[in-house]
Amino acid sequence: MSLICGLLVIVLSPGLAHATQPKKGFEPTLPVAIPPPAANGAIFNVNAGYAGLVEGPRAHSVGDLLTIQLVENISTTKQAGGKITKSGSYSVTPPTAGPIIFNPAALNASGASAFNGSGNASETSQLGGEVSVTIAEVRRNGTVFVKGEKRLLLSQGEEWVQISGIVRIADIDQNNTIQSGQLADARVVYTGNGSIGRASRPGWLARFFSVINPF
Repeated sequence: MSLICGLLVIVLSPGLAHATQPKKGFEPTLPVAIPPPAANGAIFNVNAGYAGLVEGPRAHSVGDLLTIQLVENISTTKQAGGKITKSGSYSVTPPTAGPIIFNPAALNASGASAFNGSGNASETSQLGGEVSVTIAEVRRNGTVFVKGEKRLLLSQGEEWVQISGIVRIADIDQNNTIQSGQLADARVVYTGNGSIGRASRPGWLARFFSVINPF
C-alpha cells in the first residue's frame, strides 16, 4: 500500500515543465530607497538619478531594467548500432561395424545465434523573443544577478516565461540589451496551463500505469 501511495505521489506531482502556477521568486526587484540628503544649500544631488559621462544610462544598479533577447537554438543527434553473429557445428563419425552401430545423423549438432540492433535519437529546441528583467544583486567582480518573468493571459489559459542568471555589466550594450547566450547560470522556464496544456498531457491514470508497467 505504501508503495502504491508513493507511486501516486510521483505520478500526480506536476513537474517543473508542467507547472500549473508560475514559480515564485521572479518578481521585479525595486531599487534601494535612498534617504533624502541633508539640506546643505547645494543644487547638485548625486542621488537624484545621476549618470556619469563615461558610464551613461547603462543598467548597473539594483532595480535597473535589462532586456534579454532569447536566442536559443539547440540541436542534438545521436545514433548507435550493433551486430553480432555466431555459428558453430559439431559432428562425430561413428563406427560402421561392430556390436554397437549408431546412426550418423543422430550425432551431428549445430547452433547459430545472431543479434542486430540499432538506435537513433534527435532533438531540436528553439526559443525566441525578448524578456525584460531587473537587477536583483550587484557583485564586486563586475557582474549582476538578474531575474524576471513575462505572463500572457490567453483565451485558453495562461503562459509565462521566467528567466534568471548572471550578467557581466561590460556585455550590456547601449540599449540595455543582452543575448541569452551571454547569460551565465541561465534558468529559463517557458510553460503554461489551460485546456490546451491539459489536452497535450496524458491523464493521471495513464501516467500511473506507465510507471508500474514492467514492459
